[in-house]
Amino acid sequence: MAGFSARGSYRIDMLNGPLLGKMVLFALPLAVSTVLQQLFNAADIAVVGRFASRQALAAVGSNNATINLLIGLFVGLSIGTNVCIAKYIGQGATERVQKAVHTSIVVALASGAFLLFFGQVCSRPMLEFMEAPHDVIDLATLYLRIYFLGVPFIMLYNFGSAILRSKGDSRRPLYCLFLAGVCNVILNLILVIVFHLGVAGVAIATVASNVISSSLVMWFLFHEEPLIRLSIARLRLHLAELRGIVSIGAPAGLQGMMFSLSNVAIQTAVNGFGSAAVAGSASALNFEFITFMLTDAFCQAVTTFTSQNFGAGKAERCRRIFWLGMGAALLLKSSAIALSWLFRSPLIALFTVDPAVLPFAMARLRYVLLWSAVSVPFGVAGAALRGLGHAMVPAVITVVGTCLFRFVWLWTFFRRWGTFVALMCVYPVSWVLTSVMMMAAYFVVRKRAFAKIG
Repeated sequence: MAGFSARGSYRIDMLNGPLLGKMVLFALPLAVSTVLQQLFNAADIAVVGRFASRQALAAVGSNNATINLLIGLFVGLSIGTNVCIAKYIGQGATERVQKAVHTSIVVALASGAFLLFFGQVCSRPMLEFMEAPHDVIDLATLYLRIYFLGVPFIMLYNFGSAILRSKGDSRRPLYCLFLAGVCNVILNLILVIVFHLGVAGVAIATVASNVISSSLVMWFLFHEEPLIRLSIARLRLHLAELRGIVSIGAPAGLQGMMFSLSNVAIQTAVNGFGSAAVAGSASALNFEFITFMLTDAFCQAVTTFTSQNFGAGKAERCRRIFWLGMGAALLLKSSAIALSWLFRSPLIALFTVDPAVLPFAMARLRYVLLWSAVSVPFGVAGAALRGLGHAMVPAVITVVGTCLFRFVWLWTFFRRWGTFVALMCVYPVSWVLTSVMMMAAYFVVRKRAFAKIG
């Protein structure tokens, strides 16, 4: 393990010493970066909501489910990158780390090129399938087609950040994202308020920010320590490492896609209430994203720390990682929910003051955000399972407990009652069901996995 001693201030030793402080040190920059990312996305919605129109707000805000559905599989593969490289670091397998790094970037380039083409061709058909309101669909299509011009850069950022996080570096991706986000906000204001480009201006600003963040991450990788340094001459697919990445990343990606598919179905139902409901739901959704991302930061810490320690055969540290991650995620998410609810009126006013929109935003906050802490066990247990190398288990549980259940809810309870509140209640009920199933699966799998390493 001498070759893996800390070099520089960006490496975290996950295999030795106290855990909580190191997990916080890893998760905090990640939490800040994801929250900043959502705040910058929220700035897109706020700018068009206050300086354009209700339709522009709906067009930008309602596309999250579609975007996540299309790119979810490939973002999931970046989770495979994180887990595999972290495991190889724990095992001291220097050459396999290098092969996995270069294989990951090739996958990022290929997936980005595919999504660029697919997004241009399929944007409007998907919006038509989702029954987007007639006064929104043209603007939503324009936004998506411009947005997908930046997807190759999103792929490079995600895979590059996963490589850096695998050795404990969650700070430099934050720096990249912060600089790119500031540029995004400035461009939003200039393109929408000064040049009156509306939805197109917001999309152009988003593409530009993705170019900046991915370029910075790639620069770091080209100038990294030898362990994870990127070299153009070494870019190629290594089949053994590709299989390892896909075995973890593909189930995680499919899980994300199915999760997004269920959200697309829910968004289709929201669209049926008209553009005011779409705009209100999109406004409130920002707060859910922020609280989710705070939790997800500790989920990613649990995955990465578990991967390294499981690779090194340290079962007791893996147990402690799970419970520390669970406690920290619950505390952070509950605090964020309480603050969001306490200041809900002035926060929603940042996005819209339209009296037709506000009731829908408040209903989503009341029936979804306030109950979202019940999803924490679902996220942390699934993250630990992926860290143990069992990515298919959380994927199957998510498909059954969240995705299929939500479709059943739409076909039964929502069809029976037909109200916006009945639609929103699908979220907390599905979270409770999936959390119970995921926790049970974790303890069963953990017992078997730890028995193999003594």
